[in-house]
Amino acid sequence: MQRRQAPVIAAMLALAVGLVVGEREHAGSAHAASAPQRPNVLVLETDDQTLAEMEVLPNVRRLIGDQGVTFDNNFDSFSLCCPSRATFLTGQYSHNNGVRGNAPPQGGYQALDKSNTLAVWLQRGGYYTVHLGKFLNGYGQSNPTEIPAGWSEWHGAVDPTTYRYYNYTLNEGGTLHTFCATPQPSCYQTDVYRDKANEIIRRRAAQGPFFLWVTFLGNHSGAPREPDDPPQPGTPVPAPRHHDALKGTPLPQPPSFNEADVSDKPRAIRQRPLLNARQVAAIQENWQQRRETLMSVDEAIASIVDTLRQAGELDNTFILFTSDNGFFHGEHRVSNGKVLWYEPSIHLPLLLRWTGNTSLPRGVHRSQLTMNVDDAETILDAAGVRAGRTVDGVSLLPFWRDRSKEAGRDLLIDNSPGPGHFDGIRTLHYKYAEYANGDRELYDLRKDPDELQSQQANPAYNALRASLAARLHNLVSCAGAACRARPAVRYTAARQGRCGVVTATASAQGMQNVTFYVDGRRVLTDYRAPFRARLRFKKRAVVRARVVLAFDRLVSVDRVVRACR
Repeated sequence: MQRRQAPVIAAMLALAVGLVVGEREHAGSAHAASAPQRPNVLVLETDDQTLAEMEVLPNVRRLIGDQGVTFDNNFDSFSLCCPSRATFLTGQYSHNNGVRGNAPPQGGYQALDKSNTLAVWLQRGGYYTVHLGKFLNGYGQSNPTEIPAGWSEWHGAVDPTTYRYYNYTLNEGGTLHTFCATPQPSCYQTDVYRDKANEIIRRRAAQGPFFLWVTFLGNHSGAPREPDDPPQPGTPVPAPRHHDALKGTPLPQPPSFNEADVSDKPRAIRQRPLLNARQVAAIQENWQQRRETLMSVDEAIASIVDTLRQAGELDNTFILFTSDNGFFHGEHRVSNGKVLWYEPSIHLPLLLRWTGNTSLPRGVHRSQLTMNVDDAETILDAAGVRAGRTVDGVSLLPFWRDRSKEAGRDLLIDNSPGPGHFDGIRTLHYKYAEYANGDRELYDLRKDPDELQSQQANPAYNALRASLAARLHNLVSCAGAACRARPAVRYTAARQGRCGVVTATASAQGMQNVTFYVDGRRVLTDYRAPFRARLRFKKRAVVRARVVLAFDRLVSVDRVVRACR
């Protein structure tokens, strides 16, 4: 199908309203702009899904990850529904977008400035914007027919019915529709969202680029309760065709499950007793039903991708799959929920597909640190649209394109203000957190991936702890570029004498080694000062230094060099 360009008038309007506030890495934008067409944008989001639960999403892995990229070190800045979704819509940490919880006065729907979000920016940039499913916690409680700014088409789940797999209400363009007061298979929420998404794609395929955000309830707990549900916690509701499909599958019990010694943990964990047999049985049932619920989500996503293919839009659609936050299944004695900063709660799936952009490799995994704060800027980069506020994240397109590229930043993880508040920093191999009550935690993830033994009191980690604490204090109130602060590296790469010979030199405080690349091809790694390489090529090339520094800092620096005049 011949693809249309965005209307010129819309593009002029986008400039007029000043959408050039966001800061983007120019290399990513240049490649995105070279893509043959402006893509549609499809975001598929699950609710409370863990990284481990990708096991029951084979279609997602096959149709998105295997055709695009899987970011293996992707994290949640605030592991709770509303703050996570607000970060997606703004590209900002919660301390900058103002959504610090699920409900007033700290958060909820009313806390977000809806006039300045991803949807508004894309709509002004010429996109037809559609929301389908759960929005922000509290939406619809005071005005169920309200349609937030920036949405061309609206199918929003209305609280308090959002968490019902049957008998739920959608605000569809200002009109309320309730689906199946009496549960019927035809009204199962995931299947209804699937059918609506397919209809939207068929209808909009030939009418200009669209942005469609589909937010599934699966696999969040919800009504109605079933006879085999445990009293606590609440469970999700699988589609009838998947009920008990995984019955008898054993509950995984990693080393952190029902952790025996929590003396090194913060007060909130130390006060928890060991899980008893009844609680473990409830976790088993919840774990099973959560995975069964995701089976219909996997089927729905396969159907939606097939509809894009049939409409001739699959190659020209940028697809992003993720979850809003993770979940506990007995790790560290936590029987259910999220919010805490341990890996089951914050380590999220992130898979992208954009087969129409030939500069992006297919079927690759990337290990760079990424976060939900990056999602908005990545979408904007693909769409060629600028943010209307200063974003804290980065576009991930350059990292998808080149595995040797590094952002050089640390990640901030926190939660709601109050007695249980913490601020945490996540690097590739370490985590450090400070709690409002004075508790501290430090984990060496290379030696202790299950976070069983905090190194806070270990003097061997004193220097690392001091570095992480100083970097954390710079992050807790950061904004924009300060959230992406990189270590200072002095780097030169220039032609020396003869044609075809380039000398590259890098230096930085605490430098341990440097690897040099020419147009993404690794040339050599130097472990000793003066950290220099003589490179031979006879063209214009990007010469990269990928620098490893002390205290788990990693950064790449690029220079464009012409080897011959």
